[in-house]
Amino acid sequence: MSATTASHTLDVSGTSRTPFTRLVSVELRKMADTKAGIWLLAAIALITVAIVVIVFLNTDASDRTFFNFMGATATPQGFLLPVLGILLVTSEWNQRTTLTTFTLEPSRVRVVAAKTVAATIFGLGAIVVACLIALAAALLGGAEDPFRDIGADDFGKFAILQLIAVLQGVAFGLLFLNSAAAIVAYFVLPIAFSVISQFWQALNDIAAWVDLSTAQIPLFNDGGMSGEEWAQLGSVTMLWIVLPFAVGLWRVLRSEMK
Repeated sequence: MSATTASHTLDVSGTSRTPFTRLVSVELRKMADTKAGIWLLAAIALITVAIVVIVFLNTDASDRTFFNFMGATATPQGFLLPVLGILLVTSEWNQRTTLTTFTLEPSRVRVVAAKTVAATIFGLGAIVVACLIALAAALLGGAEDPFRDIGADDFGKFAILQLIAVLQGVAFGLLFLNSAAAIVAYFVLPIAFSVISQFWQALNDIAAWVDLSTAQIPLFNDGGMSGEEWAQLGSVTMLWIVLPFAVGLWRVLRSEMK
């Protein structure tokens, strides 16, 4: 007696790839679907408002300018946006949902790209929020000319500053694939560099070429940046964003899903 079993196969060769815009929208939604993500987004908005209010109450009317309020928002957002970038990458590895993600979208490069674009959108959104809050404060501040000393290049510098922060978070998230480790490394490494450079003069002399915070200082200054200052910013960007991003991407491509 013989038994014949029927074999059925599902042909998906003609199925189109998931649109990249849909992958980005999914990554954006993931950030707002978790408690950590919701609290972080709320914290960015609330702390930005709080800083502007503090500056408003502790300055004279003549100093309540759009430029000063925008500068005040850079510090809290500079601290929190990298954490947002880190969580966008590491939350799935901590919750072990990467198997589902990479099953639905087998191309890990496309997933990482979607997360990077989503982080950039969040960063740009934070800039818009900061501008709106600074605008409201400047209009209510009573300064004779609240929009003096502000130009298109200042908006560009502010955008560069904030996008560097969030993309560094993405890079560190990819490098460590663990939220706690990435966050600790992001905050501890600059402090360690500052301490070491105080005792090592040779390192202090090249700080602008290897230390991100030092290279970013000209972005806060009035006037344009020199060619050397742009080169220094490019150098530290390669060291603290591009390099860890590349190593992290290599880890993601080779890591076993569990």
